Amino acid sequence: MTAPRFSVRDIAQSLGAEAAGDLDLTIARAAEPQDAMAGDLAMATNPKYADKLQEGAAEVALLWEGADWQSLGLKAAIFTPRPRMAMAGVTAQLDPGQHFARGIHPSAVIDDSAELGDNVSIGPLAVIGPRAKIGAGSVIGPQCFIGADVVIGVNAYLRECVSLGARVRIGDRFRAQPGARVGGDGFSYVTPEVSGVENVRKSLGDQGEARAQSWERIHSLGAVLIGDDVELGMNVTIDNGTIRDTEIGDGTKLDNQVHVGHNTRIGRDCLLCGQAGLSGSVDVGNNVVLGGKVGVGDNLFVGDGAIAAGGTKILSNVPAGRVVMGYPAVKMDTHTDMYKAQRRLPRLMRDIEALKKAVFK
Repeated sequence: MTAPRFSVRDIAQSLGAEAAGDLDLTIARAAEPQDAMAGDLAMATNPKYADKLQEGAAEVALLWEGADWQSLGLKAAIFTPRPRMAMAGVTAQLDPGQHFARGIHPSAVIDDSAELGDNVSIGPLAVIGPRAKIGAGSVIGPQCFIGADVVIGVNAYLRECVSLGARVRIGDRFRAQPGARVGGDGFSYVTPEVSGVENVRKSLGDQGEARAQSWERIHSLGAVLIGDDVELGMNVTIDNGTIRDTEIGDGTKLDNQVHVGHNTRIGRDCLLCGQAGLSGSVDVGNNVVLGGKVGVGDNLFVGDGAIAAGGTKILSNVPAGRVVMGYPAVKMDTHTDMYKAQRRLPRLMRDIEALKKAVFK
């Protein structure tokens, strides 16, 4: 399939950016500066990429403001004051997509009571359960599962093998990458007697002689409620709530392998990076960023605008605007001081040994 081509003028107008040179030149794909050929848009958004442009054969580049495009040997240029934002626009325009077929594939299994909006596409071997409602313009990819009573808003895009359990409700423009799983039972169990885990949480000490314990399931009566413009990465898992729903706010993005435990509430426009894990009943505010492999203990809150560096383990509440790091999480500047002090420990120990010898003499 031949990739569509866009003129320099078209791309600049879509970005609301200034352009110079031959605006009728056409672009089929984006490329790094050193790899760009004729017909490519070289992504040289910083002066440090100027030398890389000379290694390639680009005729058109996305450049930083004020760049001398002619001295770089280009025939045309687009200028951007905010490169990352321009990247969002360019990649959206040039994305070739997955080439899923339109319409409903004959192998799809769709319950008679399900409601499909206009122009919904259903891929091969997809299953749509009883009373499910799918909004107009949505794409349900191959081998997806949509459970009973699920509601999905308009223009959703589910890649292959996404599953949504019963009663999940999702807003508009939802996007899910392969393998995302929403609406499994929460990991919630109880013992007939007080368990060793409960005792340890109170005492913070050894429990002594181990006792046999059997675990009884607590069923998940809640579901999952997801707002508008939410995106899930590959193999994201979101548990149903126990009684109330687990909630994900508008505009929040979850990276690959993020886990959200039962009853957790995540606010608007949050970013949860790869392998972040939230225990049950966590309350996350708006505009929170959790780096890769961040862990959050159960029944905690993380305030609006908080940021946790990668690998941080949050074991106590985090106030709004706080930047934390480490295990257990502390303020980032405090962690930096602790790390510096830790690196000095061998030298300090040598100094102490020397002082001990001097005193003994």
